[in-house]
Amino acid sequence: MPDQSSELASAIQDVSEKAQLLVREEIALAKAEMTEKITKLVKGAVFGIVAGVFALFSLVYLLNGLSWGFYDAFGGNSDNFWLGFLITGLLILLIGAIAGLIAMRLIKKGTPPTPQLAIEEAQLIKGTLTSSPSAHPVGPVGARQAPQPAPASEGRR
Repeated sequence: MPDQSSELASAIQDVSEKAQLLVREEIALAKAEMTEKITKLVKGAVFGIVAGVFALFSLVYLLNGLSWGFYDAFGGNSDNFWLGFLITGLLILLIGAIAGLIAMRLIKKGTPPTPQLAIEEAQLIKGTLTSSPSAHPVGPVGARQAPQPAPASEGRR
């Protein structure tokens, strides 16, 4: 009887250690997922800032082009200098729009910052622990029984 109780205590200790290891691994997975999502959010924010800077620069050129355009439209004695400023402003605005679209895509990929893989894994573990014992094989994954020798046929002697 004392031998069975020591085996039971050993089994309980083993289960406890494996549960602690499992919890530590789930926490590590959640941390890794959160780091990845936060990195995507930061990259999206950086591209958003770049988009804002280019939009501000394009506004300067667009306003400068508009000013030259008004000057030319109202009798300036020049060779349409405003057209070059306007094209430059539109080009910078296009670059800002592309950066803004990239920022939007990166931010959408990073939100909401939840550790999806860790949550799914925890749900699978919970399902495994709460299901009936006969539904899951006991022992290491992929372990197979040793092949049994085939019975000798009675036709041979």
